[in-house]
Amino acid sequence: MTTTWKLKRTAQCKKCPWRLEVDPHDIPNGYCETKHQALARTIADPAALPAPGEPLRAMACHETDDAHCVGWLNHQLGPGNNILLRLRMLDCSNVDKLRLRGEQHKSFEATLPVKSVAPS
Repeated sequence: MTTTWKLKRTAQCKKCPWRLEVDPHDIPNGYCETKHQALARTIADPAALPAPGEPLRAMACHETDDAHCVGWLNHQLGPGNNILLRLRMLDCSNVDKLRLRGEQHKSFEATLPVKSVAPS
């Protein structure tokens, strides 16, 4: 018997790095380039089947450590085509309630643009 579960957060937060209009350098609570780069391991190879026993690595919302990042969910369920996540979400009773705020980045790499430094 399959047990259904619910996402703790379904609305994208105002400072989500997946939003085009958010400067990730302004995200509060210690968000930084080092932490951001560590999140690359949460991005699946599109349409790749996971290795047997491979855990689902999820991006947490920067506002809390016990909820998924809604921007990440949107990307990985859509263009990121994360097969393991798609299978996990089959039992999620509120995935249809996901709500985004504005335009989203098309890739993880685009979520942390390199800051340009003015020439001295």
